[in-house]
Amino acid sequence: MQVTLVGPAHPYKGGGARHTTELARRLSEEGHRVVLESWRAQYPALLYPGRQTVEQAEGEPFPATLRRMAWYRPDTWWAAGRRAAARGGLLAVAVLSPVQVPAYLVLLAAAGRRVRTAVVAHNVLPHEPRTGDRPLMRALLRRAGTVLVHSREQAALARRLAPGADVRVADLPPHFPDAPGGRGVGPAPSSSKGFPHYLFFGLVRPYKGVDVLIRAFAKGAPPSARLTVAGEFWTDADAYRALAADLGVADRVVLREGYVPAGEVPALLDAADVLVLPYRSATSTQNVRLAHERGLPVVATRAGAMAEQVRDGVDGLLCEPGDVDDLARALAAFASPGRAEDLRKGVRPADTEALWAAYTEELTGSRETGAGEG
Repeated sequence: MQVTLVGPAHPYKGGGARHTTELARRLSEEGHRVVLESWRAQYPALLYPGRQTVEQAEGEPFPATLRRMAWYRPDTWWAAGRRAAARGGLLAVAVLSPVQVPAYLVLLAAAGRRVRTAVVAHNVLPHEPRTGDRPLMRALLRRAGTVLVHSREQAALARRLAPGADVRVADLPPHFPDAPGGRGVGPAPSSSKGFPHYLFFGLVRPYKGVDVLIRAFAKGAPPSARLTVAGEFWTDADAYRALAADLGVADRVVLREGYVPAGEVPALLDAADVLVLPYRSATSTQNVRLAHERGLPVVATRAGAMAEQVRDGVDGLLCEPGDVDDLARALAAFASPGRAEDLRKGVRPADTEALWAAYTEELTGSRETGAGEG
């Protein structure tokens, strides 16, 4: 089958670009003819506080990648749609933000009825919504032939926005760092500098709950414990420092500001005892899979797909979103004698090949309509 895949790719950074690139590669390896239509300018800087691109590719770029679209050039959106129409087959757009929707609507209109269409919705609606997000996403989902989402919760939301749409669910498959040490279970963390060493990494945004984590750490973690928060802060990092100081744990909380390149993720995980994901809300995340691939247990909230990816009491601990006391309980439980070792023994890396096979089958329509809804 001919597939035109539209979404971010190198030099754009982060999970969205890596997912799109890996998806193109997987489809190509299955025998599909794939072209990846990407961006030369994806978002206005005003809407993305951090740096959007990286100089070094985070993984092998997909060879058949075109970088011609720009957010400020509607003619480039139309041209991408016409190219997709000329190729035929399947046109799939990966949407990470409603900001992309106007371009995608133009692109789909330009493609017309000469292609099948699909929307890969990483977030049906943003975690921090703005005026206009809902009607934009409603328009896009109603225009799509197939909508692929990453959790049952997101599927229900998509169906409310677009009743009657062919909404399919597939677990977000992992795309591991393409770097030395990027795969395989890492060494047991050293506790010589204090136990346990809790880690949060990723974009620091209000919905991620880092403020909840710092409060819970002060309340439930033992005096020997440390906490590292590593990632790009979209809000004032000094506010988190002030919170840690007010709670008397500033000497045990390290804020590592700045984007964590994919190649540095394995070492970051290997230096910790547990990954903590204190999200107030979530759809899906790569971080549970990344931690388990390195043999690391996870403490997470029951938000989005994390409740299904973490087996409570087996390879991690679950708590309620936005609940300082419940997260403090989980942090204290992890630090209890023998608990960390038991949870680490229960960690099993995901079956990456099976997850990707199921994902591409849902996207390309290899399964019967609705097969992924359970």
